[in-house]
Amino acid sequence: MKKLLIVDGNSILNRAFYGIRPLSTKDGIPTNAVYGFINILKKHLDAIEPDMLVCAFDLKAPTFRHKMFDGYKANRKGMPDELAAQLPYAKEVADAMGFRVVTCEGWEADDILGTLASMGDGEGIHSYILTGDRDSLQLITEDTSVILVKTKEDIVYTPERFFEEYGITPEQFVHVKALMGDTSDNIPGVAGIGEKTALKLIINTGSLDGLYADESLGGAGKSAKEKLLAGKDSAYLSYDLAKISREAPVGFELSQLASAQKDEALRELFIKLEFSAFLSRF
Repeated sequence: MKKLLIVDGNSILNRAFYGIRPLSTKDGIPTNAVYGFINILKKHLDAIEPDMLVCAFDLKAPTFRHKMFDGYKANRKGMPDELAAQLPYAKEVADAMGFRVVTCEGWEADDILGTLASMGDGEGIHSYILTGDRDSLQLITEDTSVILVKTKEDIVYTPERFFEEYGITPEQFVHVKALMGDTSDNIPGVAGIGEKTALKLIINTGSLDGLYADESLGGAGKSAKEKLLAGKDSAYLSYDLAKISREAPVGFELSQLASAQKDEALRELFIKLEFSAFLSRF
């Protein structure tokens, strides 16, 4: 079976930025995020030995979710200048390492991950999604594993590993998020319903539709019932906001992907960024 590695570029770069002390070149170019980004990618390239490589990044432009809900990600602070300065270098490095660097205006990197994984499902391709964001757990299938990057040890999620931890299927995860919301993305959910209650309700009823079709609302207590009824519209809006699309216009087929490292371009970048240790490692 062929293997496709799909990297959530912003997520991995962000983790590297906050996980590694500030570094810079003699000319003052900040490099800690790119340095950690390269290390994380190299680690998984060596472990997986993929046949095809993609690295997806977000764009600044609003997405269809912003048009759906004005408050979507409204609480997000801008990217720190030291991180923003490293974003172009991360894209250059990923390209030189053999990744197809992909962005889609109006869509998020998550949607690119979901689309590419969906393209590989059932086609004799196993996709590995590399991210630090739990949102992607909804994309797990028999042919798609999610590698969640953690500070100590990464977790490789398969359908079995996911069910063992959450007691639901990956497809049901977005229903849980619709109820509990997500403060990082400013997805409202149902006011007063947390993750523990949301999980229990979806375990009991299977889905949002199942929950609201059930007279007992999944066995919820009086207070929770009142919150669920008052927040029904918000729950369905939150579902639409939280659900990752599998229809982003990526503009290519998986058969067009490769994994060839561009040695000269990579060497020039390593010299410019003063990553001398990487010259021999690569």
